[in-house]
Amino acid sequence: MKSAVEQLATYKSVHLNPKNIRTHFIGVPAIIWSLLVLMSFVRFDIAGQFQLSLAMVFAVVVAIYYFILHTRLAIGLMLFIIPVLMSAEYIVSLPNALWIALGVFIVAWAIQFLGHKYEKAKPAFIDDLNQLLIGPFFLMAEVYFMLGWEQKLNETITPIARDKRRALEAARKAS
Repeated sequence: MKSAVEQLATYKSVHLNPKNIRTHFIGVPAIIWSLLVLMSFVRFDIAGQFQLSLAMVFAVVVAIYYFILHTRLAIGLMLFIIPVLMSAEYIVSLPNALWIALGVFIVAWAIQFLGHKYEKAKPAFIDDLNQLLIGPFFLMAEVYFMLGWEQKLNETITPIARDKRRALEAARKAS
C-alpha cells in the first residue's frame, strides 16, 4: 500500500490551482454525501436486532484505511464523515431521496470537472481509482494545512507534487 505522502503528493500534483481546490471543497463533500445516501438504501438485517446499511459498512472500511494512512487526518475525517453519514441515513426515509441524491451526485461531478478545467489537468482517479478515496483525505489535509497543522507533511508533499506535475506536463508535451 502506498504511504500517505505518496497518495497525497499524487493527488496534489493535479490539484495545485486554488480554483480547482475550491471546487473540490464543494464537489467532494457533495459526492460523498450523495454516495452515502445511495448506499443507505441497501440495508442488512443483523439477527433481527438492528439494521446496517451499505453506507455504514463502507464508512467503517474507509475509516480503517484512513487510520492506516494517517491517524491525525483520519480523526478529522471522522469528524466530517459521522454527521454526513447520519444525514444520509436520515434522508433515505424522505420522499424523493433517491432523486435528490442522484441530482447532487451529477451536479457535484460537474463542479469537479469544472475545477479540472481550471487546473488544465485530468482528475487523479483517471490513472488510479484509489485516488477517489484520497480526495476527502487530501481536502482534510488542506484544512489542517490552513489551520497551521501538519506543516511538515505539507512541506514534504508539495515539492513531490510539483515534480510529479512537471513530469506529467513534460510527458503531455512529448506526446
